[in-house]
Formats: sequence, structure tokens, C-alpha cells
Amino acid sequence: MMAVVPTLRQKLDHLVWSDMLEERLHIWGRILSTVLRYLFALIRDIVKGQLTLRSMSLVYTTLLSVVPLTAFSFSVLKGFGKHKDFEPLLFRALEPLGPQGAEITQQVIDLVDNVKGGVLGGISLAFFIYTAISMVQKVEESFNYVWYVAKRRSFARRFTEYIVVMLIGPVIIVIALGMIASLKSSTAIQFFMDSEFFGPVFVATSKLTPYLLVTGVFTFVYVYMPNTKVRIRSALVGGIAGGTIWATLSVIFATFVVFSARTQLIYSGFAVAIITLIWLYLNWLVLLTGAQLAFYHQNPAFLRIGRREPRLSNAMRERLALNIMLLVGRAFREGEQASESVSTLASKLHIPSITLTPVVVALESDGLITLTEEESLLPGREMSRIRLSDVLAVVREHGETGSYQDPEWADAIAGIGGQVDAAVAATIGEQTLADLLDATE
Repeated sequence: MMAVVPTLRQKLDHLVWSDMLEERLHIWGRILSTVLRYLFALIRDIVKGQLTLRSMSLVYTTLLSVVPLTAFSFSVLKGFGKHKDFEPLLFRALEPLGPQGAEITQQVIDLVDNVKGGVLGGISLAFFIYTAISMVQKVEESFNYVWYVAKRRSFARRFTEYIVVMLIGPVIIVIALGMIASLKSSTAIQFFMDSEFFGPVFVATSKLTPYLLVTGVFTFVYVYMPNTKVRIRSALVGGIAGGTIWATLSVIFATFVVFSARTQLIYSGFAVAIITLIWLYLNWLVLLTGAQLAFYHQNPAFLRIGRREPRLSNAMRERLALNIMLLVGRAFREGEQASESVSTLASKLHIPSITLTPVVVALESDGLITLTEEESLLPGREMSRIRLSDVLAVVREHGETGSYQDPEWADAIAGIGGQVDAAVAATIGEQTLADLLDATE
């Protein structure tokens, strides 16, 4: 039995990653193999547990922040006279919970009503704002994990962008729903809806509208939340997949709730809470799965290796550090429009940003480069004062964890090590980053 498992795994691996299907079925085989590869990668990531763990963490954060976020959105919409449209939005989000969804919606709205009337003091208001922002921050961290982004936005950038999203997001959604409602009531649309031919088409389209909105929201989140550049096309692929899965899951979960009378009898008053937790967990898992799909669509090289971080040899890290400094220095000389960032460096060097970031952080901590608020990388000091030996020292000599005492090398080993260091120093000499740039121009 133990020998059968590796054999089946090898056959599955060969079926998914080889060109066998494409050779046998041509274009249909290519489509099938592509679908199988993405499906295999997503299932592998879910089974490994990180996506599920982060979904569980987001459920906990959601429970803490649902009232602050709802109160914040309610207050914004009230300023536009649209606060009455908020309750149907919340109900639609919880609709798969059945009658419990309406009950939870009413409870949340009652809580928000209690928050509105100036009851909160300064400390409570600050706590509410902090809880709402921490929710968005937690989402960003999860998306950064999916996209192999090791460095999150600066605090000032996070605070301003999160506030803008929380202010504008609810307004845009309500306005979009209002426009859809007004279009449905227009004379032209009513004429087509009364038509025997176009009527069923418009009815089907109107039923698809909530799912199209979910797809649009998913796509926006996939573009906006990760602290890296996400192509619209990849985000749209993830948004369509996530929206479709969410719509399908809503129907399945609603059916489950209807036929879960036995569960409600067993758990009594806790049944509503348990069902809500499960629904929140599934929502976050779908959102993160769509983000993972968008990442793989933009970075297909990761489909097979998954989250295994590429390991670099010391020789590769030395060349990488020198190349980073060369590109950053060249961009600085060419002007502000040519500034480099971790993502642009990763693209030019064809190295994932998660592999590049530790070297960039080491160079930054040693004062050789500086990271601006706009995430641009600049030389840390005058380039004629940045010696190449200092750059190499960052990856050759620095970074020990200090978890050991000074080792006692054998005399022969100490001698060889000294010769290697002397050879490197003799090769580099007193060259600086400015000298290197002059030599490459």
C-alpha cells in the first residue's frame, strides 16, 4: 500500500505537468492541462493549511470589527442621505444564512444605532477607528502573504489609503446599486423586459447583477490590497473565479441551512453563531483562493513549486547585492522618473520579490540604500562613498544570528578563510558604486 501512493503521485504529477494531454488532444488538451494545473496548485495550497489558517484569523478579526466598520459605513452613507440603503446590502451578504441572516442583520443594525448617538467617548471612538483599520490591515497582510510580499505599506500610507477606501467604498457600492435600480425602472428597459424575446434575458441578467458586483469587488480588492503591482487581467481572472465560487457556495450553503434543522436542535441557541462563523470562514477562504489564483495567473512559474522559497547560494547573493546597488545607483543618476522599487528590481532581475526583499532589507539596514515613502529605493549616501566591499560585506559577513559562541577554527581553515577574504579584497580594491557606474556607462 505504501508503495502505491508514490506511484499514483508520480502518475498524477506526470498527467498534470507534462505535455501528454496537449499532444493527444491538441487545443482541448492544452485547455484541460491548464485548468488541471491551476486546480492542482490551489488544492495543494489549501491542503497545506496556510490559507485556511489565515481565513480563520480573518473570521476572528471580522467579529471584532463588524460593528465599527458598519457604523463607519453607516455614518458616511448618512452624510449622503443613503444610510437606509445599507441594511439591504448587509442582508444580501448574509442571505445564505436564511432566517438567521435577517436576524443577524437586524442585530448589527441595532448595535450601529446604539453607536450613532454620540455615546462614544474619545477613547472608545479611537478604539473603534483602530479596530476598523486593523481589519483592513489584517486583510492586506493576508494578501501580501499570497503575493510573496515581505514588506507592507508604511504606516502613513496605510492610514490614508484605508480611510479613503472606507469612506469611498460604501458610497460607490450604494450608488452602483442605485443606478442599476434606476435603469430597471426606465421606460426603455421596461419595454425590453415586457418583450417575449428580451424579457427572459433581462430577468436572467438582473439575477446575475449581485454576482457581477461581487466579481467587481473581488477584482478591486485583488488589485488594491497587495503591496505590489497586480495586472488588471490577472485580478479579473481571480475576481471571476472568486465571484463564481462565492455564488455557487452561497446556493449550496443556503440549501444546507434550510436542511440543518437537526443541527439547530443539537446546538440550540449556539446554532446561529456556529453557522455564521462557518459562513464567514468560507467567504474569506474564497476571497484568498481567488487571490492565489490571480497570483498564479500573473506568476505561472510558481504553479508547480508553490510556496517553496527559492534558495540562493552565497555567490548568487553577492552578485544580487551588487546588481541591486548598480540598478538603484543608475536610476538615481537618470532622475526621479527612473526610480527603482523592489517590484521593478524583481522584474528586471527575473527573481521573485520574496527572494529579493531580504537582501534589500540587509542593504537598507546597513545604510547603503534608503526606502522612501513612495516605496522607491535610493542610494543611502553619496555613491562615491559606497564601497563595493561594503556591499559584499552585507551578504558575506553580516547576518549571523548570534546563537553560538565565537567558534575556534582549525588553523588551516582560518588560514584558508583569510586567504579567501584577502583575494576578494584585492579584487574589489577601493572601488566604489560611482566607479562601477562609470565603468558600465
